Amino acid sequence: MATKDAKKAAGAKSGGKKEVKKETGLGLSFKKDINFGDWYSEVVVSSEMIEYYDISGCYILRPWTMSIWETMQDFFDREIKKMKIKNCYFPLFVSPGVLQREKDHIEGFAPEVAWVTKSGESELEVPIAIRPTSETVMYPYYSKWIRGHRDLPLKLNQWCNVVRWEFSHPTPFIRSREFLWQEGHTAFATKEEADAEVLEILELYRRIYEEYLAIPVVKGKKSELEKFAGGLYTTSVEAFIPNTGRGIQGATSHCLGQNFAKMFEINFENEKGEKAMVWQNSWAYSTRTIGVMVMVHGDDKGLVLPPKVASVQVIVIPVPYKDADTEKILEACKTIVDTFSEAGLRVEADLRDNYSPGWKYSHWEMKGVPLRIEIGPKDLAKNQVRAVRRDNSEKVDIPVDTDLVPRIKDILADVQQSLFDDAKQKRDACIKIVKTWDEFVEALNQKKMILAPWCDEEEVEKDVKARTKGEIGAAKTLCSPFDQPELSPGTLCFASGKPAKKWTYWGRSY
Repeated sequence: MATKDAKKAAGAKSGGKKEVKKETGLGLSFKKDINFGDWYSEVVVSSEMIEYYDISGCYILRPWTMSIWETMQDFFDREIKKMKIKNCYFPLFVSPGVLQREKDHIEGFAPEVAWVTKSGESELEVPIAIRPTSETVMYPYYSKWIRGHRDLPLKLNQWCNVVRWEFSHPTPFIRSREFLWQEGHTAFATKEEADAEVLEILELYRRIYEEYLAIPVVKGKKSELEKFAGGLYTTSVEAFIPNTGRGIQGATSHCLGQNFAKMFEINFENEKGEKAMVWQNSWAYSTRTIGVMVMVHGDDKGLVLPPKVASVQVIVIPVPYKDADTEKILEACKTIVDTFSEAGLRVEADLRDNYSPGWKYSHWEMKGVPLRIEIGPKDLAKNQVRAVRRDNSEKVDIPVDTDLVPRIKDILADVQQSLFDDAKQKRDACIKIVKTWDEFVEALNQKKMILAPWCDEEEVEKDVKARTKGEIGAAKTLCSPFDQPELSPGTLCFASGKPAKKWTYWGRSY
């Protein structure tokens, strides 16, 4: 990853001998606290997570990214199968007639729908949409497959890509024109069953963020203005990026009610022989999760990966000083790799002899590997290894004995927990409770995640958006947390002065 100029310079100095890259050439040009947007764009490329593509808003997801996605996928897929949800796959294309069946739904997505209008040089008689989501793709067939109460519940999920032709500031992972996700679509005989599943799925999303990505989230309900177009209600997990003062919707679990069932005639005969409509849910999380992880944990050296999702949890680096027994050091590195692999750790050794140890340290720090193991002549003599944490740079020498593997696992567990604790402390420091409009505006200007009493009126939310509109975006509701603080009698809405009905998180958002 050294620059071309650095490579030429190293070659000139070597006088024809094997180059050993000492200059790192890996440092980031931008600081996270000073120029967050450019820092983020640089980190995702320099850490080999993505590569920019020649179509704006589309990105190549490199193996370093896909391994993280697959780890989350393994967890989620395993959990939904316990819930008797089955995987399927529906086509990418949608006919205009079907797409437009649910008016509110398509109005919510219309500006983002991409259309296929030509085949070769011929204009298509009827243009075909590319799915922005799959409700209208799947539900005509739910109508076909569901006839009686014994056909329920019908619980399907698909892992796929979707296309939303974003026009505003595409950002890798966060806002792209094509992204990977899972989308679950379920149908039940009763609202009670649907309500229960909404929360069960939302809890899985919380676990992805908090247990795997080490990111604190708030579980709550979206406002009527912010809910899924055409749905009954939407729940979400909301994260927050302290550096930008913006909330970010982490994943959503929607109860669609019977609206789509009505439009697509998804009826069934109940146990009494009466005709009834199903109750439906849809729920999804996407590769946006990975972007949130980069934003929350990354630093001025690059990525910082939580061990649970890191493709490589431990990188072993030989440090052969002059006149050292290099072969013995390399053998020790290989032995450590074998030992750790057998213990179930994801581990690699960087044995490349044309890069200096310092260059390798910077390279693997940029890629965010949680733990580095260094083995040099002194370590060999003392039968020990040096372990260096990525999150806080702490170093510790550990004897190579039967306790080595347990100690490494303990360190990785501590890194995972420390990342979460640090992220939660920073997030919590950004939460501001306000009760008046003036306090709200002051907190918004301080890039806070604002918790305020609200009258729960759509017109008031629209008014807040209008009054806070500016160059860096308007404030809106993030969610009303399920964990509600006490609302004292007589508490008034911060924006309207009317009696408050609930506490709601507000802020600018991605």
